[in-house]
Amino acid sequence: MQVNPQEIAPEIAELAPRLEAVRREVGKVIVGQAYMVDRLIMALVADGHILVEGVPGLAKTTAIKTVAAVVDTAFARVQFTPDLLPADLVGTEVYRPQEHEFVIKRGPIFTNLLLADEINRAPAKVQSALLEAMQERQVTLGDQTLKLPDPFLVLATQNPIEQEGTYPLPEAQVDRFMLKLRVEYPTRDEEREILRRMASRHRPQVQPVIGPSDLARLREVADRVYLDPKIEDYIVDLVFATREPGRCGLERLAELIDFGASPRASIDLARASRVQAFLAGRGYVTPQDVKTVAPDVLRHRVLVSYEAEARDLDSDALVREILDTVDVP
Repeated sequence: MQVNPQEIAPEIAELAPRLEAVRREVGKVIVGQAYMVDRLIMALVADGHILVEGVPGLAKTTAIKTVAAVVDTAFARVQFTPDLLPADLVGTEVYRPQEHEFVIKRGPIFTNLLLADEINRAPAKVQSALLEAMQERQVTLGDQTLKLPDPFLVLATQNPIEQEGTYPLPEAQVDRFMLKLRVEYPTRDEEREILRRMASRHRPQVQPVIGPSDLARLREVADRVYLDPKIEDYIVDLVFATREPGRCGLERLAELIDFGASPRASIDLARASRVQAFLAGRGYVTPQDVKTVAPDVLRHRVLVSYEAEARDLDSDALVREILDTVDVP
């Protein structure tokens, strides 16, 4: 339910110090990478899964583990490997001969925050085991359907340069990630600070600063951030421009995009825009909020054609052109 922006302004002002405390605590371990940290916080508040892509050594796993430590909830890490089985992730039925019955042995997926490390190293069967969990927040084992804890988020990492022993993620699964981040190298000054902090056995430690009740309150307030009908139309226009670029004055992109974003992209773009406004201390969404989060919401949902690849164009370049062309309200 949306309310007048002025009505939730006091609540946003009250909760802002808690979000700043999360950033400050994470900053004890993670140097720089403000973009990645803010998007991880956004995923938590928006209740959306996140995929973090970057070359090795950019603190992807460390950042996710640190954010999980700052939020006082259950956390599990699964290192995805080519020999991983679905039962290793979701659990299985175990027969007890003394009782002549099968019992459920739950897997590590029954947690609040699941770190799926190097998710693209697991085969298709394991990837498909995640589909139901990510969308329905439940797991089916035998003839039983088991609800996952609330909150439940998948925080996944993948390496974009090493292809040996990796499997491309199915499009149906990729679409279930609210955000896909691309993490870059730190600056020279940031790297010097990383060296000073981490080049010893005594590493910084973090403490939990928010719990499940705080997270529930943050989500409830973010849901009430005002989204004007004109902003809703703008979100729909952006998504439709990925599907039918010719009708949006982007005829050049028609041969460069094979498949556009799904309706789930519109939903995620609205949710992420609300949280972006919330993190900025506002009770209403602006067009700039939408433009800020749109690349992270759309880049993994826009499939480029062979023609685009031949021209060395990726989805980021096409999304940028869409954002520069579609009329802003």
